[in-house]
Amino acid sequence: MDAQAWFELGSYHTVNGHRLFVIDTDPSNGSGLPNLCILHGFPTSSYDYWKALPFLRQHFRVIIHDHLGFGFSDKPKNYSYSLFEQTDIAQQLWQQLNISESFVLAHDYGTSVLTEILARDNAGKFPISIKKIALCNGSMHIELAQLLLMQKLLRSPVGPLIARLSSKFTLQKNLRKIFVEPSQLSVQEIDAIWQMMTFNQGKKVLAKISRYTFERQQFWDRWIGALQQTPLPMAIIWPDKDPIAVSQMAITINQETQNSQLTWLKNIGHFPMLEAPQLWADTVIKVLAD
Repeated sequence: MDAQAWFELGSYHTVNGHRLFVIDTDPSNGSGLPNLCILHGFPTSSYDYWKALPFLRQHFRVIIHDHLGFGFSDKPKNYSYSLFEQTDIAQQLWQQLNISESFVLAHDYGTSVLTEILARDNAGKFPISIKKIALCNGSMHIELAQLLLMQKLLRSPVGPLIARLSSKFTLQKNLRKIFVEPSQLSVQEIDAIWQMMTFNQGKKVLAKISRYTFERQQFWDRWIGALQQTPLPMAIIWPDKDPIAVSQMAITINQETQNSQLTWLKNIGHFPMLEAPQLWADTVIKVLAD
């Protein structure tokens, strides 16, 4: 699927004066299927799920939005891109969509938004009832993450320069590094991801959105504490060959949480929803139903 075809599946919703691109498979909720809200990763977008969506939508009303600064959403230049504000936006969007109860799944960057949701939920301050959460390839334990050189450069003082010099070739090189089988990321997918990253002058905010890893360090106690304290049932779905959110990350989260179940996906890298979409989707469906 190319970028234009994905764009035509979604719609815009305004939250706090900013336009968010949203995929909602059943806006009227006429099917009566349970809600599944998905929080995507960095530096990509809701497009990560294009292969898995046909499987997921048979079992859920699926809602995926592009975080502010990502994909087809607005990319304001004078904005903090704090994970706290990204959480505010997700929360308000879901309320606008009349979601009162939902499963929540998060991948990569999205898991940091989810941990702030959990901190609020633990304090009785999150207005949506969460049935179960699913974590996939997220470096919440930043001390265990094996960041790519490009990630380190983007969040450094030279980040804005690196962002300006970035190209579709560098994106392809870095993304294919984190696939077990690089050829599984097609040229069309690279084109689509690049179009969405650069949409709305995306290069100008790329360095800013890269700095979220510093917040993971600064608020480690709040967010890892929220993971440890949540009573919500938790599915941990983890590819064993992820070179960034390494397997020890999943083991640590499983050991420190109360009601978690760890499911390994064998011989898959950082983007399981693109590398093995049916296996990944079937696993999500199964573990959320348990």
